Amino acid sequence: MSVTSPSYEARSKKLRDVDPEVFSLIQRETERQEYGLEMIPSENFVSEAVLEAMGSVLTNKYAEGQPGKRYYGGCHVVDEVENLASARCCELFGSEFANMQPHSGVQANQAVFEAFLKPGDTFMGLRLDQGGHLSHGSPVNFSGMHYKVVGYGVRESDCTIDPDEVLTLARQHKPKMIIAGASAYSRKFDWKVFREAADEVGAILLADIAHYAGLVAGGAYPSPVPYADIVTTTTHKTLRGPRSGMVMGRAAHQKKINKAIFPGLQGGPHMHTIAAKAVMFKEALAPDFKRYSAQVVDNARALANALMKGGLKIVSGGTDSHLMLVDLRPIGVTGKAGEETLDKVGITANKNSIPFDPQPFTICSGVRLGTPALTTRGMGTKEMEQIASFIIEALQNVENEARLRAVSEGVQELSKKFPLYRHRLIS
Repeated sequence: MSVTSPSYEARSKKLRDVDPEVFSLIQRETERQEYGLEMIPSENFVSEAVLEAMGSVLTNKYAEGQPGKRYYGGCHVVDEVENLASARCCELFGSEFANMQPHSGVQANQAVFEAFLKPGDTFMGLRLDQGGHLSHGSPVNFSGMHYKVVGYGVRESDCTIDPDEVLTLARQHKPKMIIAGASAYSRKFDWKVFREAADEVGAILLADIAHYAGLVAGGAYPSPVPYADIVTTTTHKTLRGPRSGMVMGRAAHQKKINKAIFPGLQGGPHMHTIAAKAVMFKEALAPDFKRYSAQVVDNARALANALMKGGLKIVSGGTDSHLMLVDLRPIGVTGKAGEETLDKVGITANKNSIPFDPQPFTICSGVRLGTPALTTRGMGTKEMEQIASFIIEALQNVENEARLRAVSEGVQELSKKFPLYRHRLIS
């Protein structure tokens, strides 16, 4: 018996008939994405194939445990799905094992804590107010609530990580784990320095590449896999897959990680999401993904340079990756006002603290910008220069509604030249 998959329009009509309210909301969000500029560096656009896998019948299957060792029957097909995703991940990154089951990047990180640390143990991570992530030691996160945190930071002179400080803090505090990774750090991590620090004090080295994973996969950013014991990442952002997480690393740690994830933290994995990860890895293994990753970095550098020429300040003076922090103090605008103003003109960004920020987290002095989603749409360095002019014009005219409307029209005009999901808008 063959099963014919209905067209998107046919499936959407079913949703429209069953729940017109949700259908309408999805259509509105599709319009927002289609006719605006997505510049949050942790967001991207997945392919139609990834969307299809996410909406597949695999969402119906419970599969607690590991492939071949499930606690439910009927898992022979989803076992193949998970094994395929893991194998493709290892091929892409050169890791010895990969666990596809974490539901998010934070849960991936939590699994590493559970595997190697006990509550009260000491670890090191980049401070949140200087570019780190919540799960790297923020006091409001599990990592800061249950463990002793030693935060390293960036130099005030150039806003880059000081290798000497990392080594000094490791020797002084002898942490059981060191986390190398960030959510708002635009420069390259020197993975070797962190490996040396971990080896000197006998610590586990965790590289969290949630932001850089796609660039690593495409060869546009240094890989931590040869240096780190464990590598965690989300699978969206630069990797351009479904919203989820994963853990990979050295085979010697596989059993501990698997046990920490299940039964330690989670029940059944989301098999439809794991299938979407498998699709994502196949896409990332294709030659054009390397070109995409290189273009993401080229676009980020072009955008940063254009913004600086327009009078804005970029933290650390530029970028080596997909993101940048824009210090808005030179033009007298807060991060909160900057985010709200850009949102008015159809540019989606997020307010973000800058290193040594005098403003509280709720206000901030900067905005965080990125190029992964714009690059997915096919935009290049020429468009980055145009977008920089939109950003500067908007931020210099926060109170001028007429000027903001003009910028908004320009944003929509540019967006229409690079169609995204327009065919999914059903009248």
